[in-house]
Amino acid sequence: MTTDIPIHEKLDKLTQIGRKKDYKAFLYDCDGTLADNMHAHKAAYKKAAEKFGIALDTAIIDELAGWPTLLIAQEINKRYQTDVPPVDFAAMKSTIFFEDFIEQTLPVEFVVRHLKNHIGEVRIGVVSGGSRKTVTRTLTVIGLIDDIEVLVCGDDTERGKPYADPFLSAAQQLSVAPHDCLVFEDGDPGVQGAIAAGMDWVRIDKIV
Repeated sequence: MTTDIPIHEKLDKLTQIGRKKDYKAFLYDCDGTLADNMHAHKAAYKKAAEKFGIALDTAIIDELAGWPTLLIAQEINKRYQTDVPPVDFAAMKSTIFFEDFIEQTLPVEFVVRHLKNHIGEVRIGVVSGGSRKTVTRTLTVIGLIDDIEVLVCGDDTERGKPYADPFLSAAQQLSVAPHDCLVFEDGDPGVQGAIAAGMDWVRIDKIV
């Protein structure tokens, strides 16, 4: 089908990038990288913000893609000069996303195919700023949960993206040196974290 040609082209380019070095592990972000759900996350943030009387411009979600939900809630407070308890905001957003949107999640097809094509060839990990409950369900919906060897989520390390901590944790659990890891991301915070961890990276949203 002609509609599938761009997927194959993107997959080919991603495969070529992954073969530039003898990588031992591929570390994938979840939301926006493996899962086509950033629109749903933005809708959940907006709906949660409305419940707290905040008219949220969801451009902030693109800007902070990869940050843990709790930190995004803190940043929203800072920018909108509000004092909503970040834990309450994060819980509300997560509940809304889980109940209203998560079952509609679609895969980012060429990235998911890339992951599946390399099962057994390299170690596979997912490094996400989301909660374990939400990320686990997301990976289940798109059919990847059984393919992931290590899952590092937003509440698993003291510091999340853009810090190196979650990436280094994944590498350690996989027994792979950081310089032998390739990170797949769709946002600046994740790229910054990969660089801080001494890992190579690729922006899947820049594959054209």
